[in-house]
Amino acid sequence: MMIDFLLKNFEAASEKDAIVWRDQAWKYGWLLGRIRDWQARIQAEAIAPGSVVILEADFSPNSVALWLALVENRCILVPLTSSVAAKKAEFTEIAQGEVSIELNRADEVTIRRTGLSADHSLYAELRGLGYPGLVLFSSGSTGKSKAVVHDLVPMVEKYKVSRPAMRTISFLLFDHIGGVNTMLYVLANSGCMVTVHERTPDAVLAAIQNHKVELLPTSPTFINLVILSEAWKRYDLATLQTVTYGTEPMPESTLRRFHELFPSIKLQQTYGLSEVGILRSQSRGSDSLWVRLGGEGFETRVVDGVFQIKAKSAMLGYLNAPSPFTEDGWFNTGDIVEEDGEYVRFLGRKSEIINVGGEKVFPAEVESVIQTLDNVADASVFGEKNPITGNIVCADVVLSRPEERKEFVARLKAHCRARLQNYKVPVKVTIVDEQMHGERFKKMRRRAM
Repeated sequence: MMIDFLLKNFEAASEKDAIVWRDQAWKYGWLLGRIRDWQARIQAEAIAPGSVVILEADFSPNSVALWLALVENRCILVPLTSSVAAKKAEFTEIAQGEVSIELNRADEVTIRRTGLSADHSLYAELRGLGYPGLVLFSSGSTGKSKAVVHDLVPMVEKYKVSRPAMRTISFLLFDHIGGVNTMLYVLANSGCMVTVHERTPDAVLAAIQNHKVELLPTSPTFINLVILSEAWKRYDLATLQTVTYGTEPMPESTLRRFHELFPSIKLQQTYGLSEVGILRSQSRGSDSLWVRLGGEGFETRVVDGVFQIKAKSAMLGYLNAPSPFTEDGWFNTGDIVEEDGEYVRFLGRKSEIINVGGEKVFPAEVESVIQTLDNVADASVFGEKNPITGNIVCADVVLSRPEERKEFVARLKAHCRARLQNYKVPVKVTIVDEQMHGERFKKMRRRAM
């Protein structure tokens, strides 16, 4: 039994709230019964162990029960959400999805055969072991999305260690390693997963207020949106104990502002990748960007300033790319860090460094300074080719209210010159209207031309 420990927990906690969906609570007893219903349906549909199943859904009691029933049937899951709708056909083909199961917004189910054959060697490895698998697609920030294949047995193993049960927002997506981590953590500890109908500051904070949420796992970009929207003034957040953040570097100005507004809420940095899973973390403090990472099943090291990880829960490999691991099993994250004893501080992705005349500029540092300027709602910093310096620093800025461009650019450059070295000051500033984040609430930057 692949998830026997979870099913035993569900039985013991049968009268507790498992999932809040559309403002209604669904008990663990109901979830257990629905898993059994899905197991019978899977058998009736002749979905064999080892089948590659595309699961199109968002978090709901029904989708969670189906996810777990497919794991118990030793299928290879490929979760997809509406955030990747434009790439659905491409992802289905890359994953060689044999069966497609769609749960629409009305929770109606459609099951169909795709006609594809899943013959990748990584699938053969899972089938040989008789283990369930999970395929996650990277965000594709550096080009084509990579399909990450996990053996679910070691991935699920760490959730057998009991942790505090908390009422938790399912903010990170159904097809994201952070979303999978939230779901398994909550269910393994008989907590309650509170879903939201949309991921906006008002919807999320209303759910925290109405359902007495204690934990919000999110991203720095969303935290900044909460601050700027002032939605926090409209809701009672007294039950919220902890906000965890990851997926991208946290601007120091955003961290400081949130801590000033909510000194009683613990801010904890998290770190994880689709390729290796989520590491256990301990921030030095709620107002600190320094974090200690690792935990059972993980080793970390820094080589030439780049963070590397060795994990028992590491992926088997990519479906559509060569293995990125070193010969001795270490994964190069591409994240540049500073070290202070056991703690590290993330500076940014190696691929996003702007090289100005031989000097390195990290976009997050410049963005953090720009965001402290009055009338700035958001900023995105990137490099642009230059024949003299190699690159120049550029900034796209969203304003909180209209302002004459020439005056604003002058203010911004003076503000940056007072706080940054000259080579880090943006040379080119563009005022834009569009949002700077995608469906996963991770900052999108223009790339050097």
